[in-house]
Amino acid sequence: MIDLSLADSIVLILYAAALISIGFYSSKKSKGNEEDYLLAGRSLSMSLFVMTTVATWYGGILGVGEFTYRYGVNSWILQGLPYYIFAILFAVFISRKIRASNLLTIPQKIENHYDKKISILISAFIFLIVTPAPYVLMVGIILSLIFEIPLWLSVVIGMLLASIYLYKAGYRSDIYTDVIQFVLMFIGFIVLLYFSIDKLGSFEFLSNNLNKEYLIPFSNIPFGYFLVWFLIGLWTFGDPGFHQRSYAAKNERIALYGLLMSVVLWFVFDFLTTSTGLYAKAYLPNLENPANSFPLFANKILPSFFKGLFFTALLATIISTLNSFTFLSAQTLGKDIIGKFKLAQNIDTILITQICLAITSIISIILVLIIPSVVDLWYSVGSICMPGLLFPIISSYYPKISLNKNLTFVQIIFVSIITAFCFFIKFLYGFNFWGIEPMICGIISGFLFQTIGLLRIKLRE
Repeated sequence: MIDLSLADSIVLILYAAALISIGFYSSKKSKGNEEDYLLAGRSLSMSLFVMTTVATWYGGILGVGEFTYRYGVNSWILQGLPYYIFAILFAVFISRKIRASNLLTIPQKIENHYDKKISILISAFIFLIVTPAPYVLMVGIILSLIFEIPLWLSVVIGMLLASIYLYKAGYRSDIYTDVIQFVLMFIGFIVLLYFSIDKLGSFEFLSNNLNKEYLIPFSNIPFGYFLVWFLIGLWTFGDPGFHQRSYAAKNERIALYGLLMSVVLWFVFDFLTTSTGLYAKAYLPNLENPANSFPLFANKILPSFFKGLFFTALLATIISTLNSFTFLSAQTLGKDIIGKFKLAQNIDTILITQICLAITSIISIILVLIIPSVVDLWYSVGSICMPGLLFPIISSYYPKISLNKNLTFVQIIFVSIITAFCFFIKFLYGFNFWGIEPMICGIISGFLFQTIGLLRIKLRE
């Protein structure tokens, strides 16, 4: 149970009011055309690009707390380092090519490079990957914990907070609301770290109350385990959010350097979350559910007003991802799936996206009520869908390593079947083939397919 004062509640209410007000205010700058609605008119300045990129990357903040509670500073090694590396590679080798293409979505690029059939298949996978269900569940859990209301009601409220303003201004409102959420997430965790040090002491408190492996990088991490998590960072190359922001940047320079600056700020924010996560473990060593470590620790350590500020930061961190994924999901369903059929081709893209926003929101709420587990939602969808996307997306920007459209279609199906098979074997019988996670099995099978396919093409030449 979370004990909130009147001051804490006022902070939370002001946040909700500011979020909705900024979201609707952004519509005043809307030009009402497709490019503006889907990509904010490709007007992202360096500051807006960086703030929205940093903010939307931490939607799984409760998972970050759980990982730090279980693995200490190694959470940073497993959950931070791989993504820094792959984000830098994405920035250097992919981001400028995306911006230079002047397209709107990943499936558009896929259709230009391969064909419509592959584009629709890729769109279906992207729609599943960007489901906002895990994030609306996390928002629902926090609101339910704070206000002691039923989960279904808190989930509905969370979805409204994250999506109601998207109908009017589209991606522009997503960006503008991310600005306030970027500021809040940093302030909230700085506040929590300050009071942790002030009330409990600095490093000496941690060293006296934690086992050494919690404070020593790479301790008790088998190389195979590290490798699995490192390869999962390849997700970055297929992340629709990275592509969307690269498309929306004012120019190629912002797409490149904005991502590099984002990596620096991720590093800073990871320092804040890892440090406070260690304090949570040291102060509350026997939590039944480590995913609640941040909320429960903040409830114990923070005074009135600052507690409300931190819970606002938690919500802001998640909602910044929730609204982005909700819009991406609706855009993918509307423009890249429904919009490809003849019956919908004469319907305005903005109207289709608005309808799909409602559909996406309803589907997400239903998913949450059926599978009320953040980890299960994340793991299931990401593991099965991402490996099939990875190689076709990268190859579409590098024709020299690209397979032809027929081989690519077979590759997507083959890799997805392999991944799904490994996933369901693990789900049903509780083991991984050769100790390898299903997603990694899919990535390896995709790499082998790509290599053999390219060799066959060269031999025929």
